[in-house]
Amino acid sequence: MQTVMAGQDAIRIGTRGSPLALAQAHEVRDRLVAAHGMSADRIEIVVISTAGDRIQDRPLAEVGGKGLFTQEIEEQLRDGRIDLAVHSSKDMPTVLPDGLALTAFLEREDPRDAFISQKAKSLRDLRRGAVVGSSSLRRQALIRRLRPDIEVVQFRGNVQTRLRKLAEGVADATLLANAGLRRLGKTDIITDLMDTGFFPPAPGQGAICIEGRAGDPRTDALVEPLNHEATATALACERAFLAELDGSCRTPIAGLATVADGALAFRGMILTPDGTQAHETALEGAPGDAAALGREAGRKLRQAAGDGFFSSWQ
Repeated sequence: MQTVMAGQDAIRIGTRGSPLALAQAHEVRDRLVAAHGMSADRIEIVVISTAGDRIQDRPLAEVGGKGLFTQEIEEQLRDGRIDLAVHSSKDMPTVLPDGLALTAFLEREDPRDAFISQKAKSLRDLRRGAVVGSSSLRRQALIRRLRPDIEVVQFRGNVQTRLRKLAEGVADATLLANAGLRRLGKTDIITDLMDTGFFPPAPGQGAICIEGRAGDPRTDALVEPLNHEATATALACERAFLAELDGSCRTPIAGLATVADGALAFRGMILTPDGTQAHETALEGAPGDAAALGREAGRKLRQAAGDGFFSSWQ
C-alpha cells in the first residue's frame, strides 16, 4: 500500500477542535501511518470551527440539528482545502452533500452510555427529584422513561465543559458516550455503564467515520485498509433506520446493530420527548441486507406508532 502515497502531496484531515474530535483525528492519522508506512508529518490535521461548536446557549434541536457539526468541514472537503474529514458517526446526517460519501468506518468502540455522578452509583440510585444534565433528546427521553421523577436540564458543550458543569453542581449526574471517554483516557470518572437492553445508544454511537469526496481513487485507496467491515455493515443498518424515520437531533431515536457468526441483529426504539411513549423492534437478517433491514425496522416502528406519535417530534 506504500505506493498509494508515492509522489503525492500531504494529506489534510479536517476535524472539529474539541479534545475528543482531535483524539479521533489523531487515531485516523496514526492508522494511516501504520497502513501505508508513511511519515506522520505528511498528514496535516486541520482544525475547523463549526456552528455546533460555537452555539452553546441553545439546544441543537432549535438551531439546525446534526448538520451544525459538519457543514463547515464538508465545505472545505468539497472545494479541496482538505482531503478527508473525521467525524463521530452519530453526528452525521443521513443525507450527505452532493459529491461526498462516507468512505470508511473504524472498528467500533463500546457503544454504551456512561453514567457519571458523585452522588449516586447509578441512575436508579439517584434521589427523587435529582437533576440530570444532558443535551441529547434520546438520553433525556430514556431518563424520563426510567425515572419520571428526575428533572432533566440542558447540558451543552464538549466533554470537558460538561464535566466542569457537573463539578460546579449544575446537575447531580450526566451521561456521556463511553467510547468518547475511552478515547480521552477518562474511564476513571465513570460511575456506571448503561445496559443497552434498557438504555439503547444513538445510531452510530462509538464509531468513527471518515468522509471523503465520492469516487476519489486517491483517498479511497488511502482509507480502504482502515475500514472495519462489521462496523460498516452495522452502520449501514443503523443509518438506514434513521433515514426511514427522518432522524435528527430533533428526534429521540435509539438503535444498535451487531454482526456476529455471519448474522446481523438490530434493535431499534423511538420515544416521545417526555419518555411516556416508546415503541421497539428487533430484527435479524443477513449482513448483506443491512440497509434493507434498517429500513424495514423503521417502517415497522412508523406503522406501530401511528402518525399521531410523530407530532411530538415537530
